[in-house]
Amino acid sequence: MKTWLKRTLIALASTGVLLGGLAACSHQRHHGSHAAMSEAELVQLKARFIQKASDKLDLDAAQQARLGVLADAVKDQRAALLAGTPNPRADLQALVAGPQFDRSRALALVEGKTGALRDKAPAVVTALADFYDSLKPEQQQKLRELMARGRGHGWGRG
Repeated sequence: MKTWLKRTLIALASTGVLLGGLAACSHQRHHGSHAAMSEAELVQLKARFIQKASDKLDLDAAQQARLGVLADAVKDQRAALLAGTPNPRADLQALVAGPQFDRSRALALVEGKTGALRDKAPAVVTALADFYDSLKPEQQQKLRELMARGRGHGWGRG
């Protein structure tokens, strides 16, 4: 397999892990609430994430800075995905409110979300690639091992 393809697949998988982690932390913090996280909470979450990653991967200051850039890119992508959707549940419920599924509205929702992903994806991929490429080979291996174990088996609390 070509090197660029491997790196792209690792980048996409890592982005998924990062997004899943941020979503999980966001969900745990606001379980039972539809309130959005405040800017201060997002800053605190980012700092905690960087600290945990630093502890697990033994990151230096430059690598931590690159991870911060990645977290910011993911945050921007998340904001773009959520823009114009104050209540996603209501949007989905509106699709089935009538006697027939509102296909055109569903397609418009999908187009809006894929457009947001498409617009912000290059920044996320670049930040992820810069972070991954800054890791030493043993750190890259450790990251792959953590990802292989799955959620909660290495990135968990503690």
